[in-house]
Amino acid sequence: MPALGTVHFMKPLHMRSPVPQGRRHTLPASEFRSLSPEDAISVFEIEREAFISVSGECPLHLDEVRHFLTLCPELSLGWFEEGRLVAFIIGSLWDQERLSLDALTLHRPHGSTVHVHVLAVHRTFRQQGKGSILMWRYLQYLRCLPYVRRAVLMCEDFLVPFYQRSGFHVLGPSEITVGPLTFTEMFYPVRGHAFMRRNSGC
Repeated sequence: MPALGTVHFMKPLHMRSPVPQGRRHTLPASEFRSLSPEDAISVFEIEREAFISVSGECPLHLDEVRHFLTLCPELSLGWFEEGRLVAFIIGSLWDQERLSLDALTLHRPHGSTVHVHVLAVHRTFRQQGKGSILMWRYLQYLRCLPYVRRAVLMCEDFLVPFYQRSGFHVLGPSEITVGPLTFTEMFYPVRGHAFMRRNSGC
């Protein structure tokens, strides 16, 4: 399965140009890379603050964050500013047309649908457009994965316009509920951008 390092803006550290001798090493001002289980605590801290205050529920608990970052780290994307995680997306593969409760905890390696579990931005970096930029980069990356046909997610109604601006379309009410919370299911047609994939350097 390809890693995020296959895309130029997510080139792995070992492929980057070495720091010239005599020059002091500094962390990149802005870096996008896949996440690892070692990032799980930072991920969960951002997620917990972002979601508990709004809905009272986290899309993923800490053990589930570690679970997905172990099984399919290539379907995650983190935005780091000077080495600090400021925003992230976690996804996994799914093999059905619609999401079910199993989709919340399972990764289906032979699926062709990416289930976007969570997008979250650190509180001090919100209202800066980072969520939209990160989603755009993530969808660009998915276009480079030949096995991905589409992306799906579920969100509360007030977030529907945000994801529509990123190119997602409404599928309808989700069958999944969490306590009193209900969700709208949305999809993004990755395969429909085949021309863009052929001309994106993937």
